[in-house]
Amino acid sequence: MTALLLIGGFVLLVAGGEVLVRGASTMARSFGLSPLVIGLTVVSFATSAPELAVTARASLAGSPGLAVGNVVGSNIANILLVIGVAGLILPLAVRLPVVRRDVPVMIVLSLLMWGLSLQGDGVSRLDGGVLLALLIGYVAWAVIRSRQAQSATEGKGRLTHAPGPGGGRPVLLALLLVVVGVAMLVLGAQWLVDAATEIALALGMSEMVVGLTIVAVGTSLPELATSVIAAIRGNVEMAVGNAVGSCIFNIGAVMGLAAVITPGGVPVEASALRFDLPVMVAVAVALLPIAFTGFTIKRWEAGLFLAYYTAYVVFLLLNSAQHAVLDQFSSVMLLFVLPLTGLTLALLATYEIGLRRGRGQPLLDDGAGEDGAER
Repeated sequence: MTALLLIGGFVLLVAGGEVLVRGASTMARSFGLSPLVIGLTVVSFATSAPELAVTARASLAGSPGLAVGNVVGSNIANILLVIGVAGLILPLAVRLPVVRRDVPVMIVLSLLMWGLSLQGDGVSRLDGGVLLALLIGYVAWAVIRSRQAQSATEGKGRLTHAPGPGGGRPVLLALLLVVVGVAMLVLGAQWLVDAATEIALALGMSEMVVGLTIVAVGTSLPELATSVIAAIRGNVEMAVGNAVGSCIFNIGAVMGLAAVITPGGVPVEASALRFDLPVMVAVAVALLPIAFTGFTIKRWEAGLFLAYYTAYVVFLLLNSAQHAVLDQFSSVMLLFVLPLTGLTLALLATYEIGLRRGRGQPLLDDGAGEDGAER
């Protein structure tokens, strides 16, 4: 029965996320919002809805390890797994605003969540309110910037906003899809949390490990599906933007709201403070130099992301089981693999800077204009 609940929860989360994305995107386009605003607000928030449902329910049910593990694990999976899989399908071009604005915001929010958690009482209600306020301010600023850029390009005779929904699909139908999607997400989250808790108890694993692995991957499936489909269709910029935007929403909306609605806030385990939260920050930082080298995430870089995600999951499982090879595995990663990767990325970034300066190009210019003027 537990296995059926786990599988059923995954299915409902994926299906509910898909229905919600379709309905919300249709509603957004019906009001004439630009693709940038739709991607930043509707798609990113909709694909983060499974994380929101699971984290909120886990927090209220007294499972803070599962709640924190879901947010942290989902952000790690969004970068290493989602971008890794999508990048193997097709090299991912990174637009200028993503490098200049969205990735740094993701890094700052990751550092802020880690810093707030280090206070000793976890993420308090006040901390959650701060995260929510920062997210709202960021989205408002991005929408204003997008509107200004759109008005400027329209003034030059170029129309950049998305057309209305094809076939005149009524807004009421889109609203129905949103309601159905939310209902599926809530039910799927309930099944998934219950099944994951049972599995954790049966296998002797901590809720944190289950949240970082099984639940995190399950709630990241909408991002994975969206980014993979985008890459297959050649819309490679959406693949990166969706993953980065979802990470921002996971910290600002998911963690923030969970802390606000949970009495006493959400406590953070010491193991997460020492290892998982620093890994989340490191993964966010790692995306910047990779995206910076040629503004393209190449296939070998995507493969590197996948290899690191595999190593991260292996470490969690070995650590949970206290396996005999844990020390050797950790030593190899810390003394050889990670330093070698860091050196390689530093050399690539240095080479790219020298190449661009030699050509007389700005370091943050890939041929795109402002937000509304894409390549």
